[in-house]
Amino acid sequence: MLFIKRFAFDAEDTAAVRLNTASMRWLPGLVPGLSVMPLHEHAGEHTALVRWQPETFFQSHAHFGGEEILVLDGVFEDEFGRYPAGSWLRSPHMSRHQPFSREGCTIFVKVGHLGAG
Repeated sequence: MLFIKRFAFDAEDTAAVRLNTASMRWLPGLVPGLSVMPLHEHAGEHTALVRWQPETFFQSHAHFGGEEILVLDGVFEDEFGRYPAGSWLRSPHMSRHQPFSREGCTIFVKVGHLGAG
């Protein structure tokens, strides 16, 4: 599967970034059961891969600048629904949710790019 998002980066973000995620290290996440692989950041925008072990629960939070999630593997969930692999979620500036994964999953996540206005 190939996922292409047009105009994915700020016009001023001209850095050429090439990463081999197969050889990169996963870092501990903010709660037990989460692992994070930061991919890129620019002017408040952050992208990462996030791996959720089964039965991992995160606290309720809001995203300044919004959030987009592409579920790569497994099932990502929150109080609004259940999102299997291939699901794409786009949440606006300051939207709130309390995510979790009963089965475990890997997601691509980008935050801070949907603007405050």
